[in-house]
Amino acid sequence: MGRLLIVTPEGQSERDLTVTSSVGRHPSNIIQLLDRIVSKEHCILELRNARWLLRDLGSLNGTYINGQRVSGEQWLNDGDEITLGNTRMVFRHPGAPEVAPAYNPGTSPYGPNAGAQQPAQPSYLLPQSPGPIQPPGWTPPSALFNPVANAAGYHPVPATVPAQQESTDTHRPVVAQRPGGMTMIGASVQAKVTIATNLVESHVRSKIAAAQLQFLPEKQVTDVESLRRDYEKLRVAYEVQRSIGGELNLDVLLEKILDRAFDLLAADRAAILLYDEDRELRPRAIRMRKGVDEPFVVSNTILSQVREEHIAVLSSDAMIDPRFSQAHSIIMQGIRSSMAVPLLFKNELQGVMIVDSQISTNAFGEKDLQLVTNIANQAALALANAQLARQIQHDAITRERFQRLLSPQVAQLVFDGKVEVKQGGDPRETTMFFSDIRGFTSMSEGMEAQDIVGMLNDYFERMVEIIFKYEGTLDKFVGDEIMALWGAPVSSADDPVRCVQASLEMIEGLKQFNLDRAAQGLQGFEIGIGINTGRVVAGYLGSSRAMQYTVIGAPVNLAARLCSQAKGMQIIISEETWLRVRDVFEVVELEPVRPKGIAQPVRIFQVLGRR
Repeated sequence: MGRLLIVTPEGQSERDLTVTSSVGRHPSNIIQLLDRIVSKEHCILELRNARWLLRDLGSLNGTYINGQRVSGEQWLNDGDEITLGNTRMVFRHPGAPEVAPAYNPGTSPYGPNAGAQQPAQPSYLLPQSPGPIQPPGWTPPSALFNPVANAAGYHPVPATVPAQQESTDTHRPVVAQRPGGMTMIGASVQAKVTIATNLVESHVRSKIAAAQLQFLPEKQVTDVESLRRDYEKLRVAYEVQRSIGGELNLDVLLEKILDRAFDLLAADRAAILLYDEDRELRPRAIRMRKGVDEPFVVSNTILSQVREEHIAVLSSDAMIDPRFSQAHSIIMQGIRSSMAVPLLFKNELQGVMIVDSQISTNAFGEKDLQLVTNIANQAALALANAQLARQIQHDAITRERFQRLLSPQVAQLVFDGKVEVKQGGDPRETTMFFSDIRGFTSMSEGMEAQDIVGMLNDYFERMVEIIFKYEGTLDKFVGDEIMALWGAPVSSADDPVRCVQASLEMIEGLKQFNLDRAAQGLQGFEIGIGINTGRVVAGYLGSSRAMQYTVIGAPVNLAARLCSQAKGMQIIISEETWLRVRDVFEVVELEPVRPKGIAQPVRIFQVLGRR
């Protein structure tokens, strides 16, 4: 059975081959190579008729046998040197029949005769490829397993490639200026983007501080290059602004921003991370070039640098940075170049935009970093506008809700922050008002549903106007019942007086309402009113999706019971309320009652009118 002697910068190992052995960067391969240049599925070695065949799977950087790039398939002989990226392997299969070599071994660019005049190659040979560039001091695999060579002083030296070394691989595809792709918004992005906390520090080629992106005053511009840079800023700002326009829908806005970034940059992937409710940066949108479907791993080290220093970062050719040698997730993806830029508005970080290339070495330069930073500046402005629009919309909804509950004067105080309305509530003395229609059930049985709704709406409209006139708070409607408050959320010394006065006007208002209905040949009705004053808990109660301002406590229950005791057009108040209004209104004391749920008899009073 065949064997591979594998040499990497970390050391050497031996692996037995199975009948079909896949080789590549991905862990699903039989032989996984954590090499930054190796493709996910790079090549396959398979046994055919007692011979071993190597089949390249269209790898980007190629597979080389004895320095010759493999085109499709090639038979292997014992001792052949196989090169994949920075990994060298020696194929061992002693006793196997030899296969005609693809070329004269003396042509190897790695051997002692490298560069010497070579004999002519047979006509069936493939065109010779220069193969991957190797650094000075590299030791060929044959020397590692040759005692004579070792005795001569060969030693394995970890391979490194200078960060600025351009690839000479003429088979590298060119990234289209406008690659197609897809955009994902919301929850689906979470599955596509991962923020890795275990990556080593990235190789940072260039940084740009926010201050570097400002326009110079006219008197400080001294050269044409400054004018060119400023023109480019204006051009990008115009192009981006024209694309995103006045879009206020956040998801659509993010999609347009990424679309424009792909228009202006030769990028493979781009993502926008925004702060969530916990002030953590989370992926919100992602764009990928067609054919790129790997998870997008973002270095937390880079994110932290951008977040803390408010700078744009260019990481050039991270693949060959030796500090990435142990970063398996970087190796697995094959990221070659990336940029991370802050989304800043008025020096406040709103998020981070990440752009990367998996194919091109040194795909981005400082000009690209300036370009994507300009895009990010426009994106941050658009995000701020969208956020402001949402805040205005939210404030409008909040104002509308308050205006439905409170009088316009009180609603404005709450909206301006002069009065605090707490979730969960706070204890306060409040006067509770309840009213409902007498005989409503029997009356509604003979009416059409649409007529009932019209009648109630007309009635409620008149009653609420009176409540707001005396600065009461509308708590709720329950069927034909009205619940209102005085003293919450804004309190004053005469809350009970204003509540009782409003009740008297409601009775008079209902009389006029009935006259109007009678003129139309419609039936009128009467209401009963119950009022109590006491210390309750007032505030917003409910779920995070449905909140309601109300009051809770035994005094509330008593007010509701007094409403049940009241006859048509009768206003009944408790002793607590009477003590606060007795100098203002004429009342008559009624027989004490023992409402349901209350142990002791309760003194009650009927309000006759104002003194």
